[in-house]
Amino acid sequence: MRLVKWYKDFNELIMFQHSVFSLPFIFIAMIVSANGWFGWKLLLLGVLAAVSARNFAMLVNRYLDRDIDAKNPRTKNRPNVDGRFSETQLRILIIVNAIFFIAVAYVINDLAFWLSFPILLILGGYSWFKRFSEMAHLVLGLSLGLAPIAGAIAVEGTIPMWSVMLAVGVMFWVAGFDLLYSLQDMEFDKKEGLYSIPSRYGSDATMFLAKIFHTIAVLFWAFFVSTAELGFFAWLAVIASAGMLAYEHHIVNKDFTKIDRAFFTVNGYLGFIVLGLIIVDRIVQ
Repeated sequence: MRLVKWYKDFNELIMFQHSVFSLPFIFIAMIVSANGWFGWKLLLLGVLAAVSARNFAMLVNRYLDRDIDAKNPRTKNRPNVDGRFSETQLRILIIVNAIFFIAVAYVINDLAFWLSFPILLILGGYSWFKRFSEMAHLVLGLSLGLAPIAGAIAVEGTIPMWSVMLAVGVMFWVAGFDLLYSLQDMEFDKKEGLYSIPSRYGSDATMFLAKIFHTIAVLFWAFFVSTAELGFFAWLAVIASAGMLAYEHHIVNKDFTKIDRAFFTVNGYLGFIVLGLIIVDRIVQ
């Protein structure tokens, strides 16, 4: 029972369900690189790398944000604040996941191994940035945007241009929905002097910039499809993603209280719908 409770607390700490944002794009890149199925070994290694990298990023965030989370009514009951995980436990978990990620990268190939170190620096940078720069939203986007590049490296051992296009699209997609999500903490961030765009420029500017970011995301996903010379269903994926992002903005524009619905539901489905259409595209070609 203690183990089950620990697992539940750990899952609450790292919010494992948010992995749905990056995992589909890792697999999209691996499928395009392999022009189809890339093998069970790489599937396992890809999942392990993605999970350990995301665990590391979330644990660093929770560790560095202990003081902020304790003051915010929305986050004051998180496991990093209420005593369920001590500072020492958090530091150990950060180190374990970092070592595990580096070890998995080593098994994948040399390029993955050498890039694992700067990747960890980027993943851990988000929490620092929001204390002094509004660019934190883009840093978070970059953290998830590295996923498709990592997927291509796992299969090819190189960084093809189409993977960069896909990555830039993911970066602006994530930064855009993080802007919307940050609207919930706008007043708190103002009070604490945090550098979120909502706290600095207000809700109207934030929602306008989120639309710009999501437009850029769709454009770069179109560049990805073109550069990778994919087919009809891949273009359909771009159109579907544009429609889903438009719906997300419709939800938030209509009612700020629906931000969670827009954040989790729409963005959670988006990646898997795009992945499904890319799989179909590879099958029919």
